[in-house]
Amino acid sequence: MFGPVASDPTVSRLIDTLAAAGPKALHAIRATRAEAREHVWNVAKNAAPDASGQVVVDLDGVLVLAHSEKQDATATWKKTFGHHPLMAFVDHGSDGSGEPVAGLLRPGNAGSNTAADHITTAQLALAQLPKKYRRGRRTLIRTDSGGGTHEFTAWLAQRGRWLSYSVGMTITEQIHQAVLKVPATAWTAAIEPGGEIRDGAWAAEITGDCLKGWPKGMRLIVRKERPHPGAQLRITDADGLRLTCFATNTTDMPIAALELRHRQRARAEDRIRAARATGLRNLPLYDTAQNQIWLEIVQLALDLLAWMPMLALTGKPRRWEPRRLRLRLFSAAAQIITTARRRHLRFAHHWPWTDVITYALARLETLPNPG
Repeated sequence: MFGPVASDPTVSRLIDTLAAAGPKALHAIRATRAEAREHVWNVAKNAAPDASGQVVVDLDGVLVLAHSEKQDATATWKKTFGHHPLMAFVDHGSDGSGEPVAGLLRPGNAGSNTAADHITTAQLALAQLPKKYRRGRRTLIRTDSGGGTHEFTAWLAQRGRWLSYSVGMTITEQIHQAVLKVPATAWTAAIEPGGEIRDGAWAAEITGDCLKGWPKGMRLIVRKERPHPGAQLRITDADGLRLTCFATNTTDMPIAALELRHRQRARAEDRIRAARATGLRNLPLYDTAQNQIWLEIVQLALDLLAWMPMLALTGKPRRWEPRRLRLRLFSAAAQIITTARRRHLRFAHHWPWTDVITYALARLETLPNPG
């Protein structure tokens, strides 16, 4: 139905042409994506990721293995060989998936906590959002402990930017000693997304010297939880409980809700899995400029795979990942039938997900024509 697929040499020549254009090609692709994103969000209305009035952007690194010599492919911190791009995804919440808004290609030996790379990726991500979300508390930046640096948190909280943040922090000896001094009455039971108590997990806020040198208004939240069976405790854990810590500048939420919000950053791992299934399992070209274009193409594909469910699907199908979408929707058998001077798309009745496809097409037909 979609016509012949481009051959590998054709795709390679296109990438060569775009890579030769340098930053101009990247800027044009990213500007077009940002324009399309704003239009899709406006059309999606209550299904858009900003329907609640806040946009959540998750930053996370991805290890992409290389099995041959490529430019900037080096040994990684996991003792593998390849690249270490830094990605940013807009979280669609528990009812949806997510969409990429930035991809910074880096050598394999790039650090997990390099503040300059986090700042650059955050800038690229903000440029993809509608203008009203490029500064201010309505945009939340979440990272793991790699983003818990003085430089990056200071950049997020800089006057005039005022972004909300929830960044993981490394458990230092100072933080460890502060946790040991927290009284038992100060610990609050952690909660699940449904509001029920999370068994064996507690959260508390710590203050004092731990906050010296950090941006004004920063809160330090520590969480302790019973480790799963077989897990090894670290030297910074206490009383047989696993300790984690994050910093935030949100002041109008209870500690349990803040801890749950930060824990939901784990959905970024689902976005990375979807990216690996859509071209990011490896970088197929030699030059870094070519592979950066490839990374932009992967993000374009992921955008389409996120926007289609946002606009056309509801319920569980909206959370389907690329492989399931390909199997159940994109590979469905169909015929184009012409009758009474009109064309009809006829799907096989025995296909289990024909009703999902026809419902999706009906929803798309109700949307305004982008012209």
